[in-house]
Amino acid sequence: MKLIHVQSLLLAGFVALVAAGDTGAQDKPKVALPEPGVPEVLTMEGRFVRAAYNNESYVIIGYQPAQRSVGEDWLLLEVGITLREGVKDFRLTREHITLSTPDGKTLPLPSIEQFRKGNTQALQAREKVQRDSINYFPPNASRACAMAFFPDLTNRVMPYDEVELSQTRACLGRLFFEIPGGIQYGQHWLNVKFAEGQLRVPFRILTKDEEKFLSKNYKSIEKQVKEAFKPKKK
Repeated sequence: MKLIHVQSLLLAGFVALVAAGDTGAQDKPKVALPEPGVPEVLTMEGRFVRAAYNNESYVIIGYQPAQRSVGEDWLLLEVGITLREGVKDFRLTREHITLSTPDGKTLPLPSIEQFRKGNTQALQAREKVQRDSINYFPPNASRACAMAFFPDLTNRVMPYDEVELSQTRACLGRLFFEIPGGIQYGQHWLNVKFAEGQLRVPFRILTKDEEKFLSKNYKSIEKQVKEAFKPKKK
């Protein structure tokens, strides 16, 4: 499938940081604009919600637990994935998912054995109170679907190493990554490989100054998704 290459839709607060004529720019935190390196559209809104999509796929993440876990060894993302209308079904496995960190590392999704050995109980408890809704999908994805790579350790749900994606399935779940040296401030990327290409979802672990400044510039992710996928006029 031929992918489109379009200009990224960038967070208004990020643009404000580098706009010419900003008389107070020298006193404000500088945040570099992320470049995905692959053809895609980015919708970057919601305080700790990011989404990316192209002609083949759509991925949305919530990362507030990661933002609140700087220095810790495990990073948690809430993730939603679907395929675009007209795309053939695809079997997504652990090997298709990686995380890029600010220090240039690309980390694989850990096995369920590694996850169970990790100290993630406090992180999972934090997620229950520090989270943002990511239940926003293109209108073609209307059927609920669970991604069970990392089920809650307190229930009896069995883990699965794959999930069947389709254009009608809105698949939601949690992803965990073990971070050598602990979570750092800076630009991260969730990388997801599909049949025809890769989608990279950017999320930035913000310093306190960056978060304070940028928090005033977020818009509704729900409105952006509706606008991006509204029916075309005939």
